[in-house]
Amino acid sequence: MTRLRKLLLAGSLALPIVIGGWVAQERSSRDGSRLFDQVVSLVNDRFVDTLNAGALYEKAARGLVQQLNDPYSEFYTPKENASFTRQSSGRYGGLGMLIEQQQPSGDIVIVTVYPNTPAQAAHIFEGDRIIGIDTMSIKGLKEWTSTKVSETLIGKIGTQVNVRFARPGVPQPIEHKFTRAEIHIPAVPFAVMLENKTAYIPLKQFSEDAVGELQESVNRLTKEGAKSLILDLRDNPGGILDQGLAVPDMFLKEGQPLASVRGRGEMNQTFNARGGRHVTDLPLVVLVNDRSASAAEIAAGALQDHDRALIVGTTSFGKGLVQSVYNLDGGYALKLTTAKWYTPSGRSIQRERKPGTMQLVDTIKPDSLEKESSKRSKPVFKSDAGRTVYGGGGITPDVVIPADTITTPEQDFFKTVIAPKFALIRSVMYNYALEVKPGVAKDFSMKPEWRNEIFKRFETAKITTDRPGFDKGAPTIDRMFTNMVAELAFGDSTAFRRQISDDTQLKKALELLNKGHTQKDLLSLASAYTKP
Repeated sequence: MTRLRKLLLAGSLALPIVIGGWVAQERSSRDGSRLFDQVVSLVNDRFVDTLNAGALYEKAARGLVQQLNDPYSEFYTPKENASFTRQSSGRYGGLGMLIEQQQPSGDIVIVTVYPNTPAQAAHIFEGDRIIGIDTMSIKGLKEWTSTKVSETLIGKIGTQVNVRFARPGVPQPIEHKFTRAEIHIPAVPFAVMLENKTAYIPLKQFSEDAVGELQESVNRLTKEGAKSLILDLRDNPGGILDQGLAVPDMFLKEGQPLASVRGRGEMNQTFNARGGRHVTDLPLVVLVNDRSASAAEIAAGALQDHDRALIVGTTSFGKGLVQSVYNLDGGYALKLTTAKWYTPSGRSIQRERKPGTMQLVDTIKPDSLEKESSKRSKPVFKSDAGRTVYGGGGITPDVVIPADTITTPEQDFFKTVIAPKFALIRSVMYNYALEVKPGVAKDFSMKPEWRNEIFKRFETAKITTDRPGFDKGAPTIDRMFTNMVAELAFGDSTAFRRQISDDTQLKKALELLNKGHTQKDLLSLASAYTKP
């Protein structure tokens, strides 16, 4: 038999096997579809309680997504889809207030009024309580949760809503008719100049205008003479992909890879810097922690791999999965995990967790306890300059600095007293902070009489603690209370400045920037912290 005939014969023998597999797969799919239809039909016809057909299919769709055991894939109802869109875009039609339901009273309290909003124009203050909406009184009604109040206040831009407030010290309710407006939640709440002309910019989320706000803050502070920059991505949960890629683009050269995505079909793609908005001459430190996730990790990873930033803090969350949002009929939507992200050096951002949970499957220590020696168990990659960077999920900082600095007695007080009743304790202290704020100066400090009054109010609120235990936790109480008073009286930036002395990660960043005057200097200094 010639070689050609052997090849043809081998091909003919393989063909039935391939076709047989395809037929089996098609039959399996057909049988599965029939099974699903049978179950839905029986539940719809025979279940003891009558079910709406539309609701039945919605439950089936939600159950299917839940059975994927992926914490990031979600099925959204029209209302949930609208809420997700508002959160991801950072814009919505409303009044511009952040509300909180305090316990045990159930009162709906204003905790933040955003600038340039209808709420600010109406002189609504933090601490005001919502007691009525339009013709409805909501005071004391358990069904009026913060979620329901928020959904009622949010609406189509240009429509009106009447809201009644109770204000501490004001006997009569305050009533105002608002016209809903497009509300923009700042991605950069403030930006300040710190010691030695170091610009500090916290980026809280990657919303629609995140890069624009960051660029504006960088431009302003460089005009004021900034010689270095700290970009704070701690507690940043991520957001819009384009914004997550555009942040490192600000600091990298045209054509440098930002990240790549790998998935099924045509999902594979590499994203490169476009250039044009370069911030090339400022030494850069990026702060991350275990709540820096997704787009925040993409940005930090790109800057680390290209040696453009020194990363300081604790290992980031490790969310390296891509979610695609598919709009469905009737206003529904499906957010589905479709791919994984990789940094320019090839590191996977994803940190594996047990199916259906957010629990880690690896044995990495909690980030607050992570030491440099734990890096040795992680996959090793190389930056552009040949520096060692680490994979294994999340972004491992060049300089690991735990944020946990409180004493053991303070930790015990937090675990046994504050954590179990955090909402109530915050409510008690917030109400007292409102009373204290009118008479304080910017350089105020905690007064013994304030601490005594807080203890009395804890007793009245039945927050269980004795005086010796309370005194051991006094430093924590002092920090919480003075930060509340400073923010209420003077705003975010003043409150932030008061917290610098307690922020070990920020202090380390400042220390490094004081010693290193170029990016190369910073990376050299970091080597002292990376030895086992």
